[in-house]
Amino acid sequence: MSRKIDILLIEDDADDVELLQEALKNGGIVYDMRVLKDGSAALNHFKKPDHFPDVIVMDLNLPKVHGKELIKEIKSHDQLRDISLLILTTSSSKEDIDFAYKSGADNYIVKPTSIEEIQNTVHAIVELGNKKFNASSPGH
Repeated sequence: MSRKIDILLIEDDADDVELLQEALKNGGIVYDMRVLKDGSAALNHFKKPDHFPDVIVMDLNLPKVHGKELIKEIKSHDQLRDISLLILTTSSSKEDIDFAYKSGADNYIVKPTSIEEIQNTVHAIVELGNKKFNASSPGH
């Protein structure tokens, strides 16, 4: 039996949320997902997180607070900085990609345009979730 992956998704586009949920389901991934729809909601959540996910998946182009500000907040927070961070965005600019990796993102994926890319995204999420789980397990 697969371990359940706990995902925090920060995404304002309902179609993208649905697409990711469907891809996880079709990939046979067992998961819990909390969805926050804008940067401000995410900042408020980070001030007093009530749980710590295995992986945070987030867009950069968010309303209210840009994703770059969220990355800085996540990586400066003692209890969040070691959580795996996957950027899933429409931006393919070198500046955004460089910023994300230099700021501590584990993976950067330009939003999927094909089934193969969606499957790759799902596998990246599972790998990042398992990375955190294995790192926090006794004996690791």
